[in-house]
Amino acid sequence: MRDLGAGFHYLLKGQRWVARHGKQYGFGLIPGLITLVLYAAALVALATWGGDAVSWSTPFADDWSSPWQGLFRGFLTVVLFALALLLAVLTFTAVTLLIGQPFYENLSEKVDRDVSPDGTAPESGLPLWRELWISARDSLRIVVRALLWAVLLFALGFVPVVGQTVVPVMGFFVTGFFLTEELTAVALQRRGVDLRARLTLLRSRKTLIWGFGTPLGLSFLVPFVAVFLMPGAVAGATLMARELLGEETREGDDEPDGEAVQGALGA
Repeated sequence: MRDLGAGFHYLLKGQRWVARHGKQYGFGLIPGLITLVLYAAALVALATWGGDAVSWSTPFADDWSSPWQGLFRGFLTVVLFALALLLAVLTFTAVTLLIGQPFYENLSEKVDRDVSPDGTAPESGLPLWRELWISARDSLRIVVRALLWAVLLFALGFVPVVGQTVVPVMGFFVTGFFLTEELTAVALQRRGVDLRARLTLLRSRKTLIWGFGTPLGLSFLVPFVAVFLMPGAVAGATLMARELLGEETREGDDEPDGEAVQGALGA
């Protein structure tokens, strides 16, 4: 239970860090906004032409009498849109991190330098294209794992009582774990920690990970919230990654940095 509270504390610390670094927060919003526009456009297109796509893909129902044809195709259209929404929720973080790799990499480095006793941050030494490739490959693997869990939990949802009580709770914890993996990957990948090692590391402190990712996943259910929390989530995940690896963190990391102090003096 102590780790559960510590995980949530890291989530709050990340939000406080970006609140004190307005410039970094502003840059960190850009990838989320781009992803939101892309997803919104895709969903609007699906809502507009989804019915036509279903009609095209079900020619065997052309001769069905009313109302069965309309009910059948209407049901498929609703299912198609629901699946698209589920896929959007599951992939939003991964796509945002992929689009925002340079932004979040820079943000994570600045967090490391801010809290590191010697003011330095680990660097991968890899070219940008290589980092993007590794990030995309690992994100795809995580999405596949998350989809397998989603299918399993969906099937368990039909179990009486358990499906309506235990399964939804399990779903939030599973979502929180994979969400945290995606976010900590920004800092851990820069340290050369591969996907398998990351998963092992996170599983060793599951309650810490749940304390961070589960409330974040719940907040992401509110429209547009994910966009505004992403920069702070990356910052908090970087701070938590340092603890997972046993790295020393400078005391007083909640104090404003030199740039903020100079700005205040200038004012």
